[in-house]
Amino acid sequence: MKTLNLEAGPTDERAPAGPAAPAPPRRKAPRNRTAWFLASVLALLLASALSICIGGQPSSLQEAWHALFTPTGNVMDVTIRELRWPRTVLGICAGICLGLAGTLVQGHTRNPVADPGLLGINQGAALAIVAAIAIAGDLPALAQALLAFAGALVASVLVFMIGSAARYGATPVTLVLAGAAVTALCSGLVAGIVLLNDQALDTLRFWQVGSLAGRTGVLQLVWPFIAAGVVLALLNIRALNALALGADTAVSLGISVLRARAVGIGAVTLLAGTAVTLAGPIAFAGLLVPHITRAITGPDYRWLVPVSPFTGATVVLLADTAGRLIARPGELSVAVVLAVVGAPFFIYLARRKRLQTL
Repeated sequence: MKTLNLEAGPTDERAPAGPAAPAPPRRKAPRNRTAWFLASVLALLLASALSICIGGQPSSLQEAWHALFTPTGNVMDVTIRELRWPRTVLGICAGICLGLAGTLVQGHTRNPVADPGLLGINQGAALAIVAAIAIAGDLPALAQALLAFAGALVASVLVFMIGSAARYGATPVTLVLAGAAVTALCSGLVAGIVLLNDQALDTLRFWQVGSLAGRTGVLQLVWPFIAAGVVLALLNIRALNALALGADTAVSLGISVLRARAVGIGAVTLLAGTAVTLAGPIAFAGLLVPHITRAITGPDYRWLVPVSPFTGATVVLLADTAGRLIARPGELSVAVVLAVVGAPFFIYLARRKRLQTL
């Protein structure tokens, strides 16, 4: 018969031997996002200095400072003030627009290979240009830029209207499908027009290259659209973080999904349309920049959105400067450099780094 050991307390009980419980996973150290933000600002300053100093005839930082702040009218002063400085400012603005627009498009469509061209913006701009030239003949560069902006606006608004007409409103799937449909329609119309009009074909070939050269006078007209797009992007940050958890979760957090999509697509329309107006269809920057920024800051849009403009401007300026170095004394288009250098880098990024979930 068993006897009870009345002297034994609770501490005398022993658990049966077995495998040890796994240790809880160690949390990764938080990213120093503030340091990365400052690094992105410094990188943009460095890229701006290179853009100003490098050209057909290189100049020193002292010469650049002299030309910008104490000019005397010599050849280098005129070159920097009249050519390189406006081109650098144009590249910064175009890069800011492309970086923000690409980040917003990928966030709203939940598609890691989305870019602003997914909403039909590039083809809408091309259609407006070739249609106007086929009707009115040759047009100055400023008129072509404004036509590109108008065509981009109309195409993106049409995409959002079609996507919102679905049963469940503007969802990532309906936006992508509507964008593909509008892009195909505009591409077909552009192809039909250029086959019948040689002048429109010549203009389209020049415009589709994408460049920061020869775009004087455009920035003064479109800067309010850049400011409005940046403000809308910043207002969209909270909604993007909520939408990353799913539409149902976003609704439970008090987010109006339709309003959030409208604000986001409005920002993309203004930013990408302005980028097309300033520099032509530099589409690859809108795809590449969000992934570079996400690898630095992580998926939190509170950091992703503020850092992406600096990353975009830096990437565009470095590509433009590289184009001047590679084909000296001529130059390669910034769009060509981004496609040649950026595509292998994007493949490397996709293979070596686990892409963050959108």
